[in-house]
Amino acid sequence: MTHTTEFIAELIRAVNEVDRLTAREVSRLLDRSIDTIRDMRGHIGPEETALGRDVVIYLRTASARARWLPVDQAKDALLDAATTIRTLKIELDAKDEATGGN
Repeated sequence: MTHTTEFIAELIRAVNEVDRLTAREVSRLLDRSIDTIRDMRGHIGPEETALGRDVVIYLRTASARARWLPVDQAKDALLDAATTIRTLKIELDAKDEATGGN
């Protein structure tokens, strides 16, 4: 399992047990997600990243407000992070495959 796949699994586990996480844990997961998304976008290139709304802004706001987020909103933010990272991983894998891994 790759680091990215492991992180996606960690986010999904967090979604399923968000009621047992502290606000700090939720915020840290969201911050890691933001860093991961930015890094992956950098490898894809800005012209190829088309995810609609900028999820990074949404995740940054959710992270900053983690202490006051209702459980359902924390779940949504973590799930959006996992989904975005998964989508970017698919795009990166496809790009690597198309370029022969370069």
